[in-house]
Amino acid sequence: MFHEQVSNHLKLLSESLQPDPGRGTSVSIKFSGNRNLCPVPGILYNMNTLDTFKALDRRALFNLEVQKIWEDIHSGKVEEDSSLLCRFFLISYADLKKWNFYYWFAFPALVLEPPAMLTDLRRASEVFSIEEGTALLAACNEWRQSTSTAGVPFFLVHIISNVVVRLRPLRDWEACQQEGGKVLLGFYDPCHLPANPGWPLRNFLAFAVVRWGLERATVLCYREKGGFGDLQQCLVVDILVSTPPGWSNHELVPKAVGWELNSHGKLGPRLINLATEMDPKRLAISAADLNLKLMRWRALPSLDLKCLSSTKCLLLGAGTLGCQVARNLMAWGVRHITLVDRGHVAMSNPLRQSLYTHDDCLNGGKLKVNAAAENLKCIFPGVEAEGVSMTIPMPGHFVTADELSNIMKDCMQLKDLIDSHDVIFLLTDTRESRWLPTLLCADANKVAITAALGFDTFLVMRHGAGVGLSIDTDAPKMLGQDGPLEFEDLAASASERREKRLGCYFCSDVVAPVDSTRNLTLDQQCTVTRPGLAPIAAALAVELTVSILHHPLRINAPADEAGFDDSSVEQPLGILPHQIRGDIAHFSQMLIKGYASKRCIACAETIVSEYRTRGIDFVLEAINQPTYLEDLTGLTELMNLAKHFNLDWED
Repeated sequence: MFHEQVSNHLKLLSESLQPDPGRGTSVSIKFSGNRNLCPVPGILYNMNTLDTFKALDRRALFNLEVQKIWEDIHSGKVEEDSSLLCRFFLISYADLKKWNFYYWFAFPALVLEPPAMLTDLRRASEVFSIEEGTALLAACNEWRQSTSTAGVPFFLVHIISNVVVRLRPLRDWEACQQEGGKVLLGFYDPCHLPANPGWPLRNFLAFAVVRWGLERATVLCYREKGGFGDLQQCLVVDILVSTPPGWSNHELVPKAVGWELNSHGKLGPRLINLATEMDPKRLAISAADLNLKLMRWRALPSLDLKCLSSTKCLLLGAGTLGCQVARNLMAWGVRHITLVDRGHVAMSNPLRQSLYTHDDCLNGGKLKVNAAAENLKCIFPGVEAEGVSMTIPMPGHFVTADELSNIMKDCMQLKDLIDSHDVIFLLTDTRESRWLPTLLCADANKVAITAALGFDTFLVMRHGAGVGLSIDTDAPKMLGQDGPLEFEDLAASASERREKRLGCYFCSDVVAPVDSTRNLTLDQQCTVTRPGLAPIAAALAVELTVSILHHPLRINAPADEAGFDDSSVEQPLGILPHQIRGDIAHFSQMLIKGYASKRCIACAETIVSEYRTRGIDFVLEAINQPTYLEDLTGLTELMNLAKHFNLDWED
């Protein structure tokens, strides 16, 4: 008799979801009246696996909701909240990797036995006179506009006279009977079919039979067109009903129906795949984010995905180390990567440098930075990758007058790049190419990570804070044993950290860098390392970076050593070392801590102050004068003293 088809969409209101039970709060959900929304109670059972979805006891869940409806009818709750007649539930499983969504709706409806008999069905415009129709629409419009009744789906239509019609709540049934006039049952009808009342009428009739003992009822199926009641769309139905045997017994729960049919017209869940409907780029971003969110959910609640995705990383060097570092950064959720190099992709590169292919080598080879940026986007379309082809000015590489303008341009460009990024990776394959970036990072107080390779050994280290560091009041507060450490506590130890700031890549050297590539044979020019060395060093460099970004003191974090365990400091990713030196010939690693040297040729206060005073002129003199940096820092004097220092050895 009744058709289950519903023309309007079901909308899940986020504010109706229960709060996190772990928070120990109880929130009362209240809805403000909205004539375009009619809230009804429902339960969402979302399964974590497809197997649990299939194994779910659907019959038990369905019977539970039927029992709730039955109890609400007998207890009188429905008369206070008629939306309880529309209870529903939804079971679902979301395969977020394949974008397959399994779901099955149930709208339980009590079965009348014997079934109700429809004796008449007409359009409302054919039933009511013009006066009654006008009064009815006015009453309905008033009901729908009131914030207290707009969301009430079931009501009474009390026709007192041709010109007086009122809509009243179900609890006023007895009052309507006493006051006289004609009383119709009314409900919001979501069905659009011209000859079928909507599904909600089933439970409404069951309620009327149990609570009021009705045997005959006239029902108004209220429908709208263009947001207002329309008598051409509304239906008026005359129905004969009889009380099924046993319904007077509260303990006897009647039969019910209500499972939605699937796309094949059979009882079963529906499946929708959204992958084909979505932008492939958005799919890739969502899949990558899912892995990180699962990591945060299962193992690392403090993982700051927003911090990682907004961090801008500058990779100086797009070779073996640069390729591996870039890929590991993307895996951690870093979305802004800039690569700097001046080389072209050679035939020997693709085997060890994972961002290049054979096609990148053809016709003289693409610029490494362009090929790397393009291939990063092919791997993950959500990354903002940029390549900058330039030469890094280096001490010992003499600059002629003709080259001066280009070198000055490179110096300014490198400074701008470092200033505009958050983390700087020094991944070049010569010692002297790391000098100027180290100086600029010390001047700008940037996080700098160095990775360097030997044949079977590697070094991964973080540079200490720059000269004249300042405490960042916006940085996360470090957790102490007695609670958060305030800014004053951090500032109190600032002078101590200046004295013990960690060293840079050059702090243990006693000579200035020189041109290390001049007059070298082919085997000396190439970086010859064991193939597994670069991936290990690159992975450690990125892990070290992520640990820094999650430490409360960031670049100012002290160095931890092996076996360090300080419960007063929250370190969800483990210890934070200064240097990691590895030897895969012995499959060993050492954690080393070294403090900044007052005579360092890259980060000493003397060097940084001279750079801040003279700027590019200082850099040019350091490039063209081999002993300038040693003279400035006092290393020359120190070496001369060492030559005249005599030791007497005892047998």
